[in-house]
Amino acid sequence: MAAGPWGWGPAALALLLALLLGGARCLRRRRAAGRARASLRGRAAAAAAQGDGVRDGVRALLVTAHPDDEVMFFAPTVLGLGRAGACAAVLCCSAGNYYNQGEIRKKELEQSCFLLGIPASNVTVVDHRDLPDNPAVEWDTHLLATLVLKHIETNNINLVVTFDAGGVSGHANHISLYTALRYLHSEGKLPKGCHVLVLESVNLFRKYISILDIPISCLLPRDALFILTEEETEQARRAMRCHRSQLLWFRHIYILLSRYMVVNSLRLL
Repeated sequence: MAAGPWGWGPAALALLLALLLGGARCLRRRRAAGRARASLRGRAAAAAAQGDGVRDGVRALLVTAHPDDEVMFFAPTVLGLGRAGACAAVLCCSAGNYYNQGEIRKKELEQSCFLLGIPASNVTVVDHRDLPDNPAVEWDTHLLATLVLKHIETNNINLVVTFDAGGVSGHANHISLYTALRYLHSEGKLPKGCHVLVLESVNLFRKYISILDIPISCLLPRDALFILTEEETEQARRAMRCHRSQLLWFRHIYILLSRYMVVNSLRLL
């Protein structure tokens, strides 16, 4: 009988898989007790957490590049913050008009956010000609920073969530958001007490092992960790299905297998 990776046989690999699945399910059950396990540390602990839950008064802004980012990548964070009592809003920096579907995608975004617990009044779409939905275009840092900062100040935001330098998928628009927030942070332009969390980009293997990534995410360093229960995962999947115009065959696979549909690990800028 052929040996598996590292010389392990099928029985050993099956046992390892069973242990990982069991560990992941156990961790999810522990997270289902009632409070968000944000595990925010350091500077964010004073601003966004109390114990292992999010403190009352957190006004969180999720800054995304396209309609569907809020659920494809950030559903655990959005639902975790909402579960913990934070007031969440979304600033989507393009209408997702790459295939001339911008108006449709705006409506899908509102429907998705509603299922994630964010009312339409807290959803803003920037439809600026210099911020096109295009994976080959890096958005202008100063223009983007100006638009985001204005939204932060107008809405008294004290916690911003966006992509990290890898943009999860390497999309230039995603990375542009990180660059703009990093600029605001490094130049001291953010309001006092406003903190920024960026979503960790992981390698391709971890990206598509679903709940098997939960034990890994728990063991590795991070500043915040959000894990969805089974019920919340189904809620996230319903929200993703609101983006009907984007549900090509490979996105159905993504919904089933992506760790970003069940766990988010984030770091502070």
